[in-house]
Amino acid sequence: MSNIEGMDINALWKQTTTAPLVGGIAGKKVFSIAFSRFAPYFSTIGATVTVLEPNHVELVIPNKKKVHNHIGTVHAIALCNGLEMAMGALAEATIPKSKRWIPKGMSIEYTAMANTDITCIAETDQEQWDTANGALDVRVKGVRTDGTVVIEGVIKLWVTDKPAKKSA
Repeated sequence: MSNIEGMDINALWKQTTTAPLVGGIAGKKVFSIAFSRFAPYFSTIGATVTVLEPNHVELVIPNKKKVHNHIGTVHAIALCNGLEMAMGALAEATIPKSKRWIPKGMSIEYTAMANTDITCIAETDQEQWDTANGALDVRVKGVRTDGTVVIEGVIKLWVTDKPAKKSA
């Protein structure tokens, strides 16, 4: 549906996750690395996108030292980075071609210690995109491997029509 500098994120997902030589988990890692190139700070958390569908994206931040805070849990900013990466992938996979988006704000709560790998989830409803002309809320949360929610909230987007192309 959408393009990041000419790239169709849905086509890239399909290509990397179904290719015979790469597919499966390896393909998801290849996709995640490619996606991170468009917002390089995403690469700092080493996340792997595991689900990419319109209105629903999941990715996993591994519980590794490079994302830890001083008490050995996944750092709050790493969690926010994962939520924003999931939201960005969701927006690119979902937004109608006639619209554009930009983040407007994030409101989150930390609800438990992030002491395992964390699955970051971003979700919307298609109706939100179909009628969007201004604010659009993306629901986000991070979940431990035992199912405990460690962070949850909303990332607010500003969604508008793309400007008409100027003729030469």
